[in-house]
Amino acid sequence: MKQFTMPHTEITAPNVVLGLMRIAEKSDEEIRTLVRTARNVGIDFFDHADIYGGTTHRCEERFAQAMQLSPSEREQVTIQSKAGIVTDGPYFDYSSEHLVRSVEGSLKALQTDHLDILLLHRPDALVEPEEVARAFDELHASGKVRHFGVSNHTPRQIELLQKHLDQPIVANQLQLSITHSTFIAQGVAANMQGTEQSVVRDGGGILDFCRLHEITVQAWSPFQARFFDGVFLSHPEYAELNAVIDRLAAQYEVSPEAIATAWITRHPAQMQVVLGTTTPQRVADSADGSEIPLTRAEWYELFRAAGWIVP
Repeated sequence: MKQFTMPHTEITAPNVVLGLMRIAEKSDEEIRTLVRTARNVGIDFFDHADIYGGTTHRCEERFAQAMQLSPSEREQVTIQSKAGIVTDGPYFDYSSEHLVRSVEGSLKALQTDHLDILLLHRPDALVEPEEVARAFDELHASGKVRHFGVSNHTPRQIELLQKHLDQPIVANQLQLSITHSTFIAQGVAANMQGTEQSVVRDGGGILDFCRLHEITVQAWSPFQARFFDGVFLSHPEYAELNAVIDRLAAQYEVSPEAIATAWITRHPAQMQVVLGTTTPQRVADSADGSEIPLTRAEWYELFRAAGWIVP
């Protein structure tokens, strides 16, 4: 498993992460098997959110109940969670009161005294950066959160927050797969009049912005075709792409999941792939993509087979 030091932190992180949004109904043993499989392949970074699990903090609670981490075991892993979504509406709340209360709920559910990273979970149109700063200052000073990041934020949204924060934004979790890669594809097709791919949709080059400011991009839904409509692997709509994936999987002697993972980890932005599966074998298969050295030709062949223009 390839590891790197996340910029602005002391965290040595793997480039494949296990997301735990689907464990609410899993048994203790199923959760332990899933986490054990991840640990065995080098994944020691776990992604949560306060809203995961149907009721607030449910997946965080199930993780802690199943794992029963000792203090020394807790220090061996990185735990990241998110806050800001209120499911009743749904709506967003980035007030200091809500963020602090959410973190305290996460710490209780996770049976830990700190989060390694807290992400703001999607942009809030009514965000008051001073309120976010007040929450971050309190959480950081108390030792409850060591580092902070965002999810699905544009460059300008990050700049607005960062203007008021004393802590650096260390991560931005964004949806990314071979087929859902508009923030990569737009740059390839820049200045091509009349092409849908050339349209800027992310507020102006989010990937380049994150690279310039050393913000780690975390790619969620790495196998999802588009937005919440199923995976592209083995899907007949993506026959050409799957033919290339299958050929490369045979060439590298890995699974199709590993090739889909490798397409992301091959990018020089040093992104993390966030897996959402609860199938241990898929975790192990995907982890094989951590260090696959796809050539430039292979990377672009996958890109073209997914339907993107390469001028």
